[in-house]
Amino acid sequence: MTDGIIGWDKDSDGIVTLTIDDPDSGANTLTDAYVDQMGAAVDRLYSESDALAGVVLTSGKKAFFAGADLNTIRQAGPEDARALFDGATRIKHDLRRLELLGKPVVAAINGAALGGGLELALACHHRIAADVRGSQIGLPEVMLGVLPGAGGVVRTVRMLGIQNALTQVLLTGARMNPAKAHEVGLIDELVDTVEELVPAAKAWIKANPDGGVQPWDIPGHQIPGGTPASPAFAQNLPAFPANLHKQLGGQRRMPAPRAIMAAAVEGAQVDFETACTIETRYFVSLVTSPVAKNMIQAFFFDLQEVQKGASRPQNVPARRVRKVGVLGAGMMGAGIAYVTAKAGIDVVLKDVTLDAARNGKSYAEQLEAKALAKGRTTEQRSRALLDRIHPTADTADLAGVDFVVEAVFEDTALKNKVFGEIENVVAPDAVLGSNTSSLPITGLAGAAGRPQDFIGIHFFSPVEKMDPVEIIRGEQTSDETLARAIDYVLALRKYPIVVRDGRGFFTTRVFSTWLLEAMTMLAEGVDPATIEQAASQAGYPAAPLQVADELSFGTIRKIMDETIAAAETAGTPLPESATAAHQVVTTLTDRFGRTGKQAGSGFYDYPNGKRGLLWPGLREHFRAAAESGIPFDDLIDRFLFGQALETQRAFDEGIIDSDPDANIGSAFGIGFPPWTGGVRQFVTGYPGGRTAFLDRAGELAAAYGNRFTPPDTLRG
Repeated sequence: MTDGIIGWDKDSDGIVTLTIDDPDSGANTLTDAYVDQMGAAVDRLYSESDALAGVVLTSGKKAFFAGADLNTIRQAGPEDARALFDGATRIKHDLRRLELLGKPVVAAINGAALGGGLELALACHHRIAADVRGSQIGLPEVMLGVLPGAGGVVRTVRMLGIQNALTQVLLTGARMNPAKAHEVGLIDELVDTVEELVPAAKAWIKANPDGGVQPWDIPGHQIPGGTPASPAFAQNLPAFPANLHKQLGGQRRMPAPRAIMAAAVEGAQVDFETACTIETRYFVSLVTSPVAKNMIQAFFFDLQEVQKGASRPQNVPARRVRKVGVLGAGMMGAGIAYVTAKAGIDVVLKDVTLDAARNGKSYAEQLEAKALAKGRTTEQRSRALLDRIHPTADTADLAGVDFVVEAVFEDTALKNKVFGEIENVVAPDAVLGSNTSSLPITGLAGAAGRPQDFIGIHFFSPVEKMDPVEIIRGEQTSDETLARAIDYVLALRKYPIVVRDGRGFFTTRVFSTWLLEAMTMLAEGVDPATIEQAASQAGYPAAPLQVADELSFGTIRKIMDETIAAAETAGTPLPESATAAHQVVTTLTDRFGRTGKQAGSGFYDYPNGKRGLLWPGLREHFRAAAESGIPFDDLIDRFLFGQALETQRAFDEGIIDSDPDANIGSAFGIGFPPWTGGVRQFVTGYPGGRTAFLDRAGELAAAYGNRFTPPDTLRG
């Protein structure tokens, strides 16, 4: 029998199957109607408990349960704290009553059970999952700036122990396939198909008539691994916050991981109900914070937009890529070939010699060997993947290729040469893509015979780990070419970030602003260690002077020279940071012969090829001092505001026009701090609103230069 969201079906053995299937939504979510009906279902279970043998909880949707309504959560403010607390308490109360029913309750997990979906399953006495493709299980709340608020912290700690719950589930936000979730201990049993779930659940109930009790409700239960009251555990407890501090890079603006750890450790020292109250208090404090709103907007709503190809021209039919030609088998080309083959697409990997091409394929072989060793693939799947990569030095082997990705050095003449060699060999309507990070696409397309088929397709390194791909539309790039490029990137399960042509495009342009600002600080006499620490405290995943060394000063200087030349040609003034940074790089390269990590010396020293300490000469030659007189918070804001304001200028110039693309591209591609939600959300979600952002930008402009003056378009 179906009554609203939760269906009730009782069989002849006295087993009730509760099927969650919201008729008003494509997914089961934690709506008010669901909460009401779940409470009523639990009431009925209690009223009929004498005639019950057990309960199976399953879903009528493709996914098991999607969890909380994030639209509601992102709109909540401090004034909603009481209502949030009461709502979470009510949900937990019903789940607690379910697990105290005294009858075995089994979760039959047919698809994704993330967040609240897994928390619902954790309140059951036994969890069976269908080991089907695409199913994900986990508690990813930390990735959205919150914590599991329906008992997820309390139950995983009591099930797995404090350390395992934190490191394997809560702090990683891992989305696991059913087999991995079973290995970790979140799932008790696996079946091969969805059709086997309910029968398996009923079989377990029949075999375990006394199974209606959670381990933590059995008198004498001990949390695995101990609690702070256990001497052995207490001895290691001081390392927990220290390790978290290291994991977060010392940044102070990510409250969720700290709140999760606090809720786990504090909750382990009290009874179950009190632990739930502790969890709820931390949950409410996070949900009502601006950081959660920023992260939910970017990493849920914006990411959904990007993943569904929102920037794709809608009037172009989808067309599957069948054969990709990758030109250049260096690190980038090898990585592109690997992810393409992993997506099931044949790849011709071409270089000037067969040995070079084979060496590029060996990169894929090394990655697959590691995946095999860790049990992430099988011999059969690995061999099939590698067989899709065909190394060659013969241009004729590119016949039939319908999508080209050029990945040679950043040199216009070289790129024009390789396209000239293959243009008449590949399919006549093949997409001609260039993996350039800064060279103008329109200029490259002009040398090709089919500029309408030419497009920039900028992967980030390492390709197999970095999700965004910046797609750059030239002046003559057709809608069909853009659509096919987006379809290709989506086939790789990566994030297409669509921009228009212009030097540096979007990501390189905004990323360069960060590097230039760091070098400007050094030129102003700020101690280099303070510069690095300011970036870390702001939330960047790496320090700017360290990153500059990784890139090499030759690359940086080339970009600077081109930028200066372009500004002179256009008659536009250079920002102060470009001039100061150019002087820093010129001094290091020309006067001291320090050109970056590859040469063994840059901003850092590299004894034995490994990064050591910052070069002491920086303090001497740039008169850098620990007390520069510049407030530390100003250094942090100069990084953040500089990139946000440069992004606005890119919008004004028509380089990019999508907030989701800008947020996802900046957060996943160039390391803009995740707590901000990306470069656009940083402005939107700035504490105090747009007026406060403009006021702060004005303060920075008055103190440090016109590059911090907000464009008029931000004042509208």
